[in-house]
Amino acid sequence: MNDPVTSRPKIISDRSRLSRKILFRYFLALFSLTAFFIVLVLGAAIFTSSFIWQPYDPIYQFLHWFKENLTPICIFVVLVIWVAVSYYFLTKPLRYLDDIIRESEKLAAPGSEPIVLPEDLKNVQDDLNQLREQAFRNAMLAKEAEQRKNDLIVYLAHDLKTPLTSVIGYLTLLNDEPQISRELRAKYTGIALRKAERLEELVNEFFEITRFNLTNISLDIEPTNLSRMLEQTASEFEPILAEKRLSWEFSVPSDLQIFCDRDKLERVFDNLIRNAIYYSYPETKITLAAFCCDNNVRIHIQNHGKTIPPEKLAHLFDQFFRVDASRSSSNGGAGLGLAISKEIVELHGGKIWAQSKAESISFFLDLPRNLQKIV
Repeated sequence: MNDPVTSRPKIISDRSRLSRKILFRYFLALFSLTAFFIVLVLGAAIFTSSFIWQPYDPIYQFLHWFKENLTPICIFVVLVIWVAVSYYFLTKPLRYLDDIIRESEKLAAPGSEPIVLPEDLKNVQDDLNQLREQAFRNAMLAKEAEQRKNDLIVYLAHDLKTPLTSVIGYLTLLNDEPQISRELRAKYTGIALRKAERLEELVNEFFEITRFNLTNISLDIEPTNLSRMLEQTASEFEPILAEKRLSWEFSVPSDLQIFCDRDKLERVFDNLIRNAIYYSYPETKITLAAFCCDNNVRIHIQNHGKTIPPEKLAHLFDQFFRVDASRSSSNGGAGLGLAISKEIVELHGGKIWAQSKAESISFFLDLPRNLQKIV
């Protein structure tokens, strides 16, 4: 969309061009009609002089009267021409204004029908159509925002209620059965604790995405050994990989240095690895690779799992989106991890995208090696 400051000279130039065009046509019409009238009078005089007229002929009497009053008649005709032409060209901008007002009503309810104005207003037409398209996009964005708000309510109701119901249920059992055995009490207490911890994780995720959306996040940039960060992050998932019978395929060069916010970038890797684990087939490998690509560092995380359809892949980084909507809350996040990861990567001046084919899911991150030059 054009910047208002830079587009103002263009608007003034277009307006001046249109004004000059109207003035040129106005004077051209006056000159042409006046010249036509003079030529018509001279032609009529030459034509009538070739005849012999009788004094009692009515046409001769009219021509004689016309000749004697030629000056006032010419002034009157020229005046009529001037008034008629002036009226036409003075009302022309008003007709243009009516056209603009009529077509501008389409901006209130933007649709697929374009705005059409006279050829002289082609530039105005283009600007209004650009505004119409922008209004249409804004309306669609507002509709999507409303849908996301409704989705938020649904996820809050489902994801928060499920662990909360379990906590209340097990605590109620403990309260109603005072003679329960120590082993069973410990079991119920452990389940209630895990559900409460799960509830805390979900609440923290909702607060996290709200914080990233509503505030200006500042990055604490410092030199970082990316190789060591990836190794440490991957090692923290060893127990979970062993439990799910998964293994690492690690391909990261030693001493790969970048500038970044360590805490926030660790959150990204944590989200992506956790996502890869949840969606992996048992007894498969998860690939974690990093390499230099021009002035960027590219990180590749790949797991083997069910292929994600293209229509779902396009929404993978949307808030509250889950590839498998039927998955229970206990098996994954609230659909915010990838959305948060995208926010963090873009804050670093990088980009993140996903690919899925042949029962594999790949995430790619491009991060600038020297973020200080960008920030």
